[in-house]
Amino acid sequence: MNKKTYILGISCFYHDSAACLVADGEAIAAVEEERFSRRKHDSNFPKNAIDYCLKEAGISVNSLDFVVFYDKPFVKFERILETALTYAPAGITQFIQAIPLWLKQKLWISELIRKGLGYKGKILFSGHHESHAASAFYASPFKQAAFLTMDGVGEWETASFGAGCGNELDLQYYLRFPHSLGLLYSTFTYYCGFKVNSGEYKLMGLAPYGRPIYKDLILNKLIDLKADGSFKMIMKYFGYCSSLRMTNRRFDRLFGGPARKPDTEITQKYMDVAASIQEVTGEIMLKMACHVQKITGQENLCLAGGVALNCVGNSRILREGPFKNIWIQPASGDAGGALGAALLIWYKYLGNKRIADDKHDFQKGSLLGPSYSDDYIGDFLRGSNIPHRRLDVKAIAKEASDLIAQGKVIGWFQGRIEFGPRALGDRSIIGDARDADMQSRMNLKIKYRESFRPFAPSALREKTDQWFDLNKESPYMLLTAPLREEKRIALPEGAGEGLEKLKNKRSEIPAVTHVDYTARVQTVSEEINPLYYELINQFYLKTGCPVVINTSFNIRGEPLVLTPQDAFKCFMRTEMDYLVMGSFLLDKAEQKAVKI
Repeated sequence: MNKKTYILGISCFYHDSAACLVADGEAIAAVEEERFSRRKHDSNFPKNAIDYCLKEAGISVNSLDFVVFYDKPFVKFERILETALTYAPAGITQFIQAIPLWLKQKLWISELIRKGLGYKGKILFSGHHESHAASAFYASPFKQAAFLTMDGVGEWETASFGAGCGNELDLQYYLRFPHSLGLLYSTFTYYCGFKVNSGEYKLMGLAPYGRPIYKDLILNKLIDLKADGSFKMIMKYFGYCSSLRMTNRRFDRLFGGPARKPDTEITQKYMDVAASIQEVTGEIMLKMACHVQKITGQENLCLAGGVALNCVGNSRILREGPFKNIWIQPASGDAGGALGAALLIWYKYLGNKRIADDKHDFQKGSLLGPSYSDDYIGDFLRGSNIPHRRLDVKAIAKEASDLIAQGKVIGWFQGRIEFGPRALGDRSIIGDARDADMQSRMNLKIKYRESFRPFAPSALREKTDQWFDLNKESPYMLLTAPLREEKRIALPEGAGEGLEKLKNKRSEIPAVTHVDYTARVQTVSEEINPLYYELINQFYLKTGCPVVINTSFNIRGEPLVLTPQDAFKCFMRTEMDYLVMGSFLLDKAEQKAVKI
């Protein structure tokens, strides 16, 4: 028998540390370290994630042929040092704070891998944006395609593009630090009072409540945008090169006041600021995509990097751009760099053949993390004296769909945990999208987050275009689509501004219809996730509605639940009504005597 070639990809020490194991070009396992440590966006060396990947494949560290790190630390350190010198003396405090971690950990990746894993084999390093590009193209369904990567910053690069064909990946064009679309968006995330590197979703969700009245100000004062999507930022308005703040006093004066303090009231001004930067971001993304197509001549586009999680911008590229098809890496952030780095070694470094069919991607629904058997779940429930009922396999979807149709909110814990930031039907909280009160109820009493945050719909793939203006699959919840006109409800005159818009029923599925009549759609196929598909299908057969709410199984500030223990704890700390774990159904009303 021919021995498989095992390649372990690692990303860490910035945010969203992760590990991925590739065997003969196939992603066997991939998971973020935060799932184990319970620290959201954990940046530490992903020892737990690595241990899981090896266990899933049934191998030891001695079976690894290569370990690859997702970027080049010495080049990144060069950028940090050069930036500090350029902005000296202002940048010296930031540099002094960063130095100890670099000297202790970040410059010694090879030694950490060897000591931490007991690994004696070959260690390789790929470029940061090369890892993003590989995660986009090699995992995509396309035989050949252009790719575009956009994020905060890697080593020096902040965006890149090129083309892939077969096992080749040709990355030729870059945008360089400090000019960065990701950092531009994060600056406004900071200004609107949200946390950088995690609050960008909130900024995107807030944008439809505002008007883009600051768009021209941004384009005229903050950036110099070219027709090809490249741009320069007017750095005197930004603080991230020389301080621990994204903005500075000039920026504050330009927008008429200081950054919003976290957890304070969101006024109309910040809604308008959010709408303005979202408009600018979408315009830049579209210009970049048009230029990429012009240079590469490709009809397919692959996207990765943290900016590719901006589903509103992605949708502009799909609707208004020149590409026939687009595919977005579901783990587009740094976690996905671990996957990209491993695939890069298999295809480009080792020269192995890649066989694609232009239809099916290689991501496996991004269901690549740990799973827990019914035996494990049953032992936990019985050992903790937790009241439960075991269901027949065929009854799970039917009973759960009945409960959802009755207005109940369900924690849904099945199969392998998702790789990437989206819950896609294995670690989800599910509700009835037809319920007008469900958005505020789930936000305030279950997720414990801001009331304006929209929820995403999961829809049967073959029924999606009957409800949304979307003729493409969106399995990873990375595209927004307008609700079809016949499903909308017109707002009354004087419906209000800002958060007042939430009070109006907007459609037949108001809980997943944002105030601008769009939704971040997940199309669910029987092929990828048969149990989740059957749940929605049973709900459809009962109600005529092939759409349910799908939000991530966690509460604000915590990672997605990993284990049955995590799921039960989250279930008990919120106002969820039921929990389905594997074949087991838990009723909240029966849990009063259980201590957590």
